[in-house]
Amino acid sequence: MTEEKNQQILLVKRPKGMPTEEDFKMVDKPVPQPEEGAVLIRTLYLSVDPYMRGRMNDRKSYVPPYQLNEVITGGVVGEVVQSKAADLKEGDIVLGNLGWQKYSVTGSNQVRKINPDIAPVTTALGILGMPGLTAYFGLLDIGQPKAGETVVVSGAAGAVGSVVGQIAKIKGCRVVGIAGSDEKNNYLVNELGFDAAINYKTTPDIKKALADACPKGVDIYFDNVGGDISDAVISLLNHKARIPLCGQISLYNLEKPDIGPRIQPQLLITSALMKGFIVSDYADRFDEGISQLTQWVAQGQCKFRENIIEGFENTVKAFLGLFSGENIGKQLVKVADPGQKRAVSK
Repeated sequence: MTEEKNQQILLVKRPKGMPTEEDFKMVDKPVPQPEEGAVLIRTLYLSVDPYMRGRMNDRKSYVPPYQLNEVITGGVVGEVVQSKAADLKEGDIVLGNLGWQKYSVTGSNQVRKINPDIAPVTTALGILGMPGLTAYFGLLDIGQPKAGETVVVSGAAGAVGSVVGQIAKIKGCRVVGIAGSDEKNNYLVNELGFDAAINYKTTPDIKKALADACPKGVDIYFDNVGGDISDAVISLLNHKARIPLCGQISLYNLEKPDIGPRIQPQLLITSALMKGFIVSDYADRFDEGISQLTQWVAQGQCKFRENIIEGFENTVKAFLGLFSGENIGKQLVKVADPGQKRAVSK
């Protein structure tokens, strides 16, 4: 039987502007073997996320940059196929920060076992994982929504924004989403229960559209995109508005610094709060967030959609698709099905 190779995706060039497939390289390596206390994990699903673009730049951030000619890392759901650890066995499904590769070896304390009977395992990378927790803590801790307030969400059809809007509805708010297609906006209003949605690509006057959708102004702005859209929302802030600053995807691929309106006067005259945050700030409360999100999903109060790209070889295409707005909900790559036997040489 032919020995199976461990395919890996490396970052070989630091992107200038929008990344291209030439910035990445796929290589074949031997399947690694676990030592005592470690496990061999077959990748089932891997996550592609906007924050990864920032890690491709060689500059200081909240996480170290990716190194050239090394495997890119991110969220992975995988299956234990060989265990030399007492607390994990073959067949267990786990979540971890692992590589863009078909197989990974890691210590059992570096992954978390997930229960496939509670929800599809893919949700551990989406609504019951990092994106869901980002929405939960950003909105509730920083936004502190109150019934009757108006919440605006940019990037509203993405993995984070779609959950933000639904939690805001649970809290009794008016919710306005901003997204880049009529299909996405129909999804927000008709399936997720948003009160209004704006297509920023076809709306001739985004500020007027926002003013019409937010007749009482904006109390909370969950900012996922930055740029001109955020400038327009910030001009409509109410007194003591709150802005959870989650992402700036409109700026990630710019080659020169973005110059926009100075927002400090608007924050000053409205006594508004803008606070940047990273989900890991709330690591000690993750169990709380996952428990509540799981309950809302089970009750049908939080719905989710996943855009699953088949095939490890399409990982880079799936990542690049984030920046052209292809996905509704969480963008994932399916690498393998659980329970497959691994080919080994004899």
